[in-house]
Parts: sequence; structure tokens; C-alpha cells
Amino acid sequence: MQNIKLMCSVLMVFFSVSVLQADTGKSKMDEDISLLQHEWAQIKYQEKDEDIQEKKIAELAKKAIGITKQYPDSAEPKIWAAIILSTEAGIEGGLGALGLVTDAKELLETAQKINSNALSGSVYTSLGSLYYQVPGWPIGFGDDDKAKANLEQARALNPNGIDSNYFYGDFLLEQGEYDKAVKVLELALRAPSRPERPIADAGRREEIKQALARAKQNLESEE
Repeated sequence: MQNIKLMCSVLMVFFSVSVLQADTGKSKMDEDISLLQHEWAQIKYQEKDEDIQEKKIAELAKKAIGITKQYPDSAEPKIWAAIILSTEAGIEGGLGALGLVTDAKELLETAQKINSNALSGSVYTSLGSLYYQVPGWPIGFGDDDKAKANLEQARALNPNGIDSNYFYGDFLLEQGEYDKAVKVLELALRAPSRPERPIADAGRREEIKQALARAKQNLESEE
């Protein structure tokens, strides 16, 4: 009986340590991602010097890639590395950005295989945004049909999200579906605030307002 009790005690200690290690690992990854999110928002929305912005986003992209290697079996770091690479591509511009968005796409596709629902379906939001913003063949991999499918899936997973609605609304605006764009962008503007991401929310809301103004202006021109 004492041996059984001792075995049970050992197993409980082992289980407790295992759970603690798992929780610590998860918390460390979450902390790393949170730091990436914060730095990304500062660079994208608060850095006004274009040269400094380009330098900082390139450095952050390298850091993000490093973090993906620390958690090779997790989707979340790959998603954020892809977001940062896509932002770097947008800042850099030109044909040189195609390599960055191609790398971002590959990261997102890998993340999708690991956990397609990670970060409230951000894989679909990010893939969809790439598909409609990147030029189509023969220059790039842009594809409006794939963009629509991914963005609609993103909204299905996160119907009230600020990003899922913004990118879908912006896609509709690009497609000339101004009436639908207005409705979706207004929904994006009403999205709940994320207390842990105030800079990102403020910056995104400004982008939504600008897109919404363009959609309304185009809609009025049609009448």
C-alpha cells in the first residue's frame, strides 16, 4: 500500500511539473507574440520617418522569424511573422517586395496546416489580404477568387473582429461593391476594442474610416 501511495505521489509530482512546464512554455510564446504585436503596431502606426520605419520593420521581421524557430509546431508565431513580412513588403514596395510576400504566404500556409483556427482565424484574414493586394500572374500570385474565399472564411470564424471585417470591406471596395463595403466597414468600426492592443486598434480604426469614406464617396457617385 505504501508503495502504491509513493507511486501515486511521484506521478502527481511529475504531472504537476509537466503541466507547469507546458503552461510556462505557452506563456513564454504568448509573451513573445505580444511583444511582436506591440513593436509592429508602433512601427506601422507611430513611426513617421520612412527610412527608420523601413529599417525597424526589417529588424522586427528577422526577430519574428527567429521566434518561429523557437516554436516550430505552433501556428501563432508563423502568422505574426507573415504579418510583419507583409508589412515590410508594403513599406518597401516595388517588385522587391514580392519575395517578402511569397515568404509570408508560405508561412501562412504552414500555419494553416498546424492550426487553421489559430488567433481567431487570422490565417484566413492574412492570406485573403495577400491574395487581393499582390499582383496576379505572371507577376505574382494574386487571385481575387482565393481572396474572397479566405476573407469570407475569416469572417465566419470571427464575425465581429476588427481585422476580419476591415480586410473584407477593403476587398469589396477594391472590387467596386461599394454598398456591401460600407456595411462591412461600418461593422469593423463597431468592433470591440482590444485592451491589450490600443495602438493597433487606433491605427486600424483610422484605416477603416478612410476606406469607409472612399466607399461612400464612390457609392454617391453611382447614384
